[in-house]
Amino acid sequence: MPGLALLGLTALLGLTALLDHGEGATSCLSQQLRMQGDYVLGGLFPLGSAEGTGLGDGLQPNATVCTRFSSLGLLWALAVKMAVEEINNGSALLPGLHLGYDLFDTCSEPMVAMKPSLVFMAKAGSCSIAAYCNYTQYQPRVLAVIGPHSSELALVTGKFFSFFLVPQVSYGASTDRLSNREIFPSFFRTVPSDQVQVAAMVELLEELGWNWVAAVGSDDEYGRQGLSLFSGLASARGICIAHEGLVPLPPGSLRLGALQGLLRQVNQSSVQVVVLFSSAHAARTLFSYSIRCKLSPKVWVASEAWLTSDLVMTLPGMPGVGTVLGFLQQGAPMPEFPSYVRTRLALAADPAFCASLDAEQPGLEEHVVGPRCPQCDHVTLENLSAGLLHHQTFAAYAAVYGVAQALHNTLRCNASGCPRREPVRPWQLLENMYNVSFRARGLALQFDASGNVNVDYDLKLWVWQDPTPELRTVGTFKGRLELWRSQMCWHTPGKQQPVSQCSRQCKEGQVRRVKGFHSCCYNCVDCKAGSYQRNPDDLLCTQCDQDQWSPDRSTRCFARKPMFLAWGEPAVLLLLALLALALGLALAALGLFLWHSDSPLVQASGGPRACFGLACLGLVCLSVLLFPGQPGPASCLAQQPLFHLPLTGCLSTFFLQAAEIFVGSELPPSWAEKMRGRLRGPWAWLVVLLAMLAEAALCAWYLVAFPPEVVTDWRVLPTEALVHCHVHSWISFGLVHATNAMLAFLCFLGTFLVQSRPGRYNGARGLTFAMLAYFITWISFVPLFANVHVAYQPAVQMGTILLCALGILATFHLPKCYLLLQRPELNTPEFFLEDNARAQGSSWGQGRGESGQKQVTPDPVTSPQ
Repeated sequence: MPGLALLGLTALLGLTALLDHGEGATSCLSQQLRMQGDYVLGGLFPLGSAEGTGLGDGLQPNATVCTRFSSLGLLWALAVKMAVEEINNGSALLPGLHLGYDLFDTCSEPMVAMKPSLVFMAKAGSCSIAAYCNYTQYQPRVLAVIGPHSSELALVTGKFFSFFLVPQVSYGASTDRLSNREIFPSFFRTVPSDQVQVAAMVELLEELGWNWVAAVGSDDEYGRQGLSLFSGLASARGICIAHEGLVPLPPGSLRLGALQGLLRQVNQSSVQVVVLFSSAHAARTLFSYSIRCKLSPKVWVASEAWLTSDLVMTLPGMPGVGTVLGFLQQGAPMPEFPSYVRTRLALAADPAFCASLDAEQPGLEEHVVGPRCPQCDHVTLENLSAGLLHHQTFAAYAAVYGVAQALHNTLRCNASGCPRREPVRPWQLLENMYNVSFRARGLALQFDASGNVNVDYDLKLWVWQDPTPELRTVGTFKGRLELWRSQMCWHTPGKQQPVSQCSRQCKEGQVRRVKGFHSCCYNCVDCKAGSYQRNPDDLLCTQCDQDQWSPDRSTRCFARKPMFLAWGEPAVLLLLALLALALGLALAALGLFLWHSDSPLVQASGGPRACFGLACLGLVCLSVLLFPGQPGPASCLAQQPLFHLPLTGCLSTFFLQAAEIFVGSELPPSWAEKMRGRLRGPWAWLVVLLAMLAEAALCAWYLVAFPPEVVTDWRVLPTEALVHCHVHSWISFGLVHATNAMLAFLCFLGTFLVQSRPGRYNGARGLTFAMLAYFITWISFVPLFANVHVAYQPAVQMGTILLCALGILATFHLPKCYLLLQRPELNTPEFFLEDNARAQGSSWGQGRGESGQKQVTPDPVTSPQ
């Protein structure tokens, strides 16, 4: 406690001296960048920078002079110093041990960074690196290295330290190449890889609907690698890069003309968003030229390297470049750090404290590496105040705790202390660095297998408040982006979110037809019926499954409903009414014929055969009931046989009557009498039976060889699935009609040219017209059935069957019914039976005279003369 009180009193006196001396006072802050310890940590920090230090400009390996001071580099070094002092003063990690540090300036140049790197690898107690075949027992001056800050330097020093397996923890190098364990086995970092930052950038572009952007990177390792990562991931996510280029370094490069050309292209195009993955110096160069070229305001998506850089923020004209937003890694707050910095500055201004440092640390080896930080001895609190709360300060602070935790695990320290053992060598510490978990300021961190840590990002937006912008948090990225749109503001008129797209967003049900080389430039094409738009970014319409349908410009498919000739459809109802008419007429005629079965008219029409034909005609009408309703295997098989067999029965009776008429009119009387005997009685029914057997054989062959089956046609209707009976062979379908067509044709031939006697009933004429009705109906059926839609083919068959039946009824049976009902006086043997009547005239008249009652006329078929 007395020591702490003395330190506080000394700091207070030093702070008073600092305020008294002002900016021109000289301090010993550079001497505080080194401290002895049991284990020493090396440090590489950008305490200054130099201009015109390219290797191609020098002819001799002279020392580089750092002329520009970097306040952030000094603050990061002080954060490392603060962490070491906290660990030394505490007892949680390394009780009983004392960490030291040796912090050097890199001047942001690889050739400068290599000098202290060589010093770090010098053998303990010397300034030279010895050459050995085996470095297992080699003990360098430092146990681990903190830094450097930039990827460009880390790629150089990382390979060097990896050769000796010395752990190196960077607090700013983010290039993804450093995650390669084959090349950089000892590299770690307390910042996320650029891969994470690029993923956050791409998700931001997707969330805001920006798919037409320009991408620019600095011409160094950080910019080239970041630009490569962004281009690959953006292309995979459907984001098109309209223009791409690099900002040459140093600024005086001859390639600045290409940069100006790139800026002109961006200015003339529809690109409103520019992704700038660049170092701070390159970003300043780019914005200097864009302001000079009067580039129209854009949205600038910044990489972390320049988002908070004073070099860019303080550039004149920056408020007019547009909207700037980018991702900044999160860290734990360090409220004590500003106080610690003020204390260090106060002590550095105290001559007594500086004298004690000279006594404790004789010789800073400046003859080897040059002055550590001559600018640091002239710094004031005002110079450092702007960066006291910089986000990357915590990363440098946490790097020390990561190394300390690994050393704690290596030494197996506990609350009572760390067991004594041989000094830990860097490669032994490295074994415990992999996947080590540690805490810094209460924040839990862990190095993964690639040496990266799991740190989240904040999305920051520049909000200008003279003279520099304020960083407003407008979202977070924790594996997924969360935007706070209400906090965002834009440079556009009306503060509306800018639109950066090559083509307008397609409407629902439209897909993109790419034009040119960029997938973001396209025409919107409607999806036709039967296809749909599955995803908003689809380039082709997706076809619906066969059991589905879709309208034009659809985003989904709908299930097809089964469609068939339903009972309730208007066409079916009309056909059923026609069926009722035809069936009613057939039954009425049958009843009338049965009632007058012994009359000359019925006998002349065939008697029982006429009644059989009418019954068959009624069955023909009833066969149409197999066509409506959902088709089934049984109904498909029964449709044709149950129609053709009754029709054959009907036509066979007509054939017998036509044959009898033909025989009576065309053959000699003697032959006619013999033939009539054959055409009457049992022989006539044999003909009917044979005709029906022939038709039955045809139907059986049709059902066995080419059986119709129930099929579901998915494509014939736009929105429904047609269920119908499929005919495999139309030739076989036509052959089933052969028997009936032949009977009808023979009937027609036998009656067409027959002359009737005057005053007698012309039976041939009725048969002729009946057969004409049959042929007209079925000949018309062929072209109609072939050209009508398959969905209406069952209705066409129903209509044809009913019209055929009605035609036969109207031409053959209904005229006879008319004579029976309206002209009974003509129902005489003389009018209908002709020769039979004359042969039986005397018996007919005698019978009527004797009995005075109606006599039964003998059946000319059963009673031949």
